[in-house]
Amino acid sequence: MSSDAALIERFLEALWLEDGLSDNTRAAYRRDLAKLSERLSTDGDCDLMRADRAAIERALLIRADTDKPATRARLMSTTRRFFRFLNAEGLREDDPVDRLSAPRTGQRLPKSLSERHVEALLDAPDVASPFGLRDRAMLELLYACGLRVSELVGLTLSQLDLQAGVLKTMGKGSKERLVPMGEVAREWLERYLVDARPVLLAGKENDAVFISQRKGPLTRQMAWFLIVRYARSAGLPPVSPHTLRHAFATHLVNHGADLRVVQLLLGHADISTTQIYTHVARERLKALHRQHHPRG
Repeated sequence: MSSDAALIERFLEALWLEDGLSDNTRAAYRRDLAKLSERLSTDGDCDLMRADRAAIERALLIRADTDKPATRARLMSTTRRFFRFLNAEGLREDDPVDRLSAPRTGQRLPKSLSERHVEALLDAPDVASPFGLRDRAMLELLYACGLRVSELVGLTLSQLDLQAGVLKTMGKGSKERLVPMGEVAREWLERYLVDARPVLLAGKENDAVFISQRKGPLTRQMAWFLIVRYARSAGLPPVSPHTLRHAFATHLVNHGADLRVVQLLLGHADISTTQIYTHVARERLKALHRQHHPRG
């Protein structure tokens, strides 16, 4: 293992011990720092321990014209945290990124689906088959609960309370939250658990809610593939892994939900993350005004 790779792993281990970051978050940090290390080596023949402010700035600016603003901002954030760690651990006496300014990122409203489009997506699976029934329950839960795909595939039977109509999920930073699933999603989930899940398991034992063709837990990649496939078959615009989560939040706001409630349901630590959906409310009010006001 190279000296840079060893430093990165030491940093990630400290993060895991202090913050309990998820595997996905640690993997993102690892990719960012490996990218920085490679750029430093290629551009200036130096490593993370020897790089000065100018070298790091040059490395961060490589591909700045083609990288998305959010990508540049994330790389800067990771770099800051890494060098603060080196400084705090006494591995470096200086912090070369202390006064570097982060790129500005404009907040864009995430892509969503209309309520009609969501209905078309939910209706896409063939529920006459066990896999189709599984997929219908999966899509219903994603939309009804606003779950991340990683939260959905990580669900176990012990996290479900069908009688109360709620589920318990572990979000980012291992934060636990209770989410109501709604009557329709609860009914589809119950139907899947009774009629399809035992068939998919074929006598095997597994605590995962959603079972794959291999009789193990459904993977995040497979869930994402299924969402894309059903969206395509329903003739919908291109979707992302978070499309149903954004539709969940957008439709709640459109129907008058308080932003603090949406924050709790989404599991956002900070209300500022949820405030992007205030744009939805404003646009909805404008549309209603145009439709109903005599001078609209």
